[in-house]
Amino acid sequence: MRIEKCYFCSSPCYPGHGMVFVRNDSKQFRFCRSKCHRNFNKKRNPRKVAWTKAYRKTRGKEMAVDKTFEFEKRRNRPVKYDRHLMGKTIVAMARVDEIRGAREERFFANRMKDAKAEKKKQARVEIEQSIELLAPAVAKREEVMRNVVDRARARIASRKKARGEKVETSNARSVTATAMEEG
Repeated sequence: MRIEKCYFCSSPCYPGHGMVFVRNDSKQFRFCRSKCHRNFNKKRNPRKVAWTKAYRKTRGKEMAVDKTFEFEKRRNRPVKYDRHLMGKTIVAMARVDEIRGAREERFFANRMKDAKAEKKKQARVEIEQSIELLAPAVAKREEVMRNVVDRARARIASRKKARGEKVETSNARSVTATAMEEG
């Protein structure tokens, strides 16, 4: 079973799927789906269509040069079946996939290392542009924080009551805290 590549988007074409266009000079073009075939007929350049692998590689979104890609090259050398050779080949294929995955992760991490700072910068700009939406929330923030602290103290007091421990009065504490804030 041979899995071909789509001429337009470079995705895999499994046997029995997609279509083949054969030109007058007997060059074959395989397409994974009618979407790719239609775009080919419209003479679109795959490097300019955003969902193709050619586009992603030209824009630097995917690795374009790597030694592991050489293993994917099509080879038409017939080899006599050997069980030992097939076992070694399958183990080697798994190892190549593992190496390629690790390299792709490193490539992605390297490409995205500056993205975090850029996202923060964009978020700051957006907050500055729409600060009037956040102003009411900031005004109520102190009141919300006081409510959260009071609820936490009430929960702690109820737990201590359930255990039978001595409970300190949280009201006296909150009264002194508000008096200190005002003074």
